[in-house]
Amino acid sequence: NQFCRESGHMSKPILELKNVQTLVNKGTANETMILKGINLQINAGDFITIVGTNGAGKSTLFNVIGGNLRADNGQILHNGRDITRTSEEDRTSFLARVFQDPKLGTAPRMTVAENMLLATKRGEHRHLVLRKLKQNMDRFTKLAATMNNGLENRMTTATGALSGGQRQALSFLMATLKRPDILLLDEHTAALDPHTSLNLLHATNERITKDHLTALMITHHLEDALTYGNRLIVLKDGQIKADFAGEKKQALTVDKLYQYFED
Repeated sequence: NQFCRESGHMSKPILELKNVQTLVNKGTANETMILKGINLQINAGDFITIVGTNGAGKSTLFNVIGGNLRADNGQILHNGRDITRTSEEDRTSFLARVFQDPKLGTAPRMTVAENMLLATKRGEHRHLVLRKLKQNMDRFTKLAATMNNGLENRMTTATGALSGGQRQALSFLMATLKRPDILLLDEHTAALDPHTSLNLLHATNERITKDHLTALMITHHLEDALTYGNRLIVLKDGQIKADFAGEKKQALTVDKLYQYFED
């Protein structure tokens, strides 16, 4: 597995979930537990792919980590600090997310370069300052060129006029520009055609590997889950059913993985 890299295990996980539970339709006859006691340690440098059936709790897991959904029970720790009750806005200082929809994560009327400049302020208190767009243009253009889809030639184009693939590539660049502690990739290639999807996955893997980012990637493609990352997690019925790392992950096949999807 040429894309596999060893986990950078540290004494303290960069992110830890302890017995995390979430409920929907609380206090009604339809009250349902979505996450059923998730225990997960994420180490600095981990690139974890996450697979599971529809309704397994994948997006709920990301929503809880991202802070836009509160855990009803359990704890979430960032570098040992309890962030269980902190807001989504507070978590943007160390966490970034790329969604499935290319329209999310970018401002359509702003140019590519303006969107990237906006991303340099992620997690900071906003105040009126000189834009400094010209000073950053070379850097932004070089970054855009790493996506290998012509984005570097569209720096002054309004983002709403980009193709879906270019817009999603921009979303990814914006999410990684300030090197977040945690990067959540929420099926970020699912809305793209196969060629564009593969191109973005390659660029994603290169950036995560080169910058030693810590990332979690939800995917429906088992082949991609096997190809990328150093860990693979199977989520089923709100629980982690398997967590493969290193040689165990390399020994996995699609057939072995598919067994988890059978009732």
